[in-house]
Amino acid sequence: MVKRILSCVVGAILIILGSFSASYGSNVLIERANKAYTDGHYEEASGLYQKVIDAGNESPELFYNMGNTLFKMNNFPGAILWYERAKRLDPGNEDIDFNLNVANTKIADKIEPVPEMFYLRWYYGLVNQLPTDGWAWISVLCFLAAITGATLYLVATRLFFRKTGFWASATFLILFLFSTVFALSARNQVHNVHEAIIFTPSVTVKSSPDEKSVDLFVLHEGAKVRIMDKIGIWYEIRIANGSVGWLPSGVMEQI
Repeated sequence: MVKRILSCVVGAILIILGSFSASYGSNVLIERANKAYTDGHYEEASGLYQKVIDAGNESPELFYNMGNTLFKMNNFPGAILWYERAKRLDPGNEDIDFNLNVANTKIADKIEPVPEMFYLRWYYGLVNQLPTDGWAWISVLCFLAAITGATLYLVATRLFFRKTGFWASATFLILFLFSTVFALSARNQVHNVHEAIIFTPSVTVKSSPDEKSVDLFVLHEGAKVRIMDKIGIWYEIRIANGSVGWLPSGVMEQI
């Protein structure tokens, strides 16, 4: 029994030390990458950032820096890919939005999006003000506040405190429901919306998943597509203006 406990303790210590060591190593690489970027050694910086990413690290700052590095190398499709990945993690970040818009001016395709209904635009604008974790924390705090208000309502003897507890509980319960819905919507945008960036200089979109099918339109590197379906090596895609077609998987990389 004692040996088993000691084994568990030693295992936990090794895991903690391993995690600390990996974190320290990643921070060292990030510092080297940042210095390489500042010194204008963009290829070295991109390689170092890639090592940090390959180690399983994810953050909007890391992806944003990778996008900036690739932009400096005139790799605009790569820059757009990493800006989009950074935006998934921090959708309300104005710096990411600005640099993404600049990168999109450097590519051939200027696709006009289908206008959204005003209420959808308002809703997603609100959802994107915070990342998923931000809405989740607000949801937890509102739930705790609602429980506190309900407790005050149940235990208070004076009418004023009972009313205060009741209305506070009702208000925070409503805020809890809204923030939970926003958190789920933000999470859905990160994990369940499948989009990709074209990495081939130019590719013809087909009418069906067959090389011999009718040519519909041409896309160029850097264009963003939404993946709707998959059959074999073919993906059904939709672009911002609503046009739909099929592309082989090898011409794009998923965000």
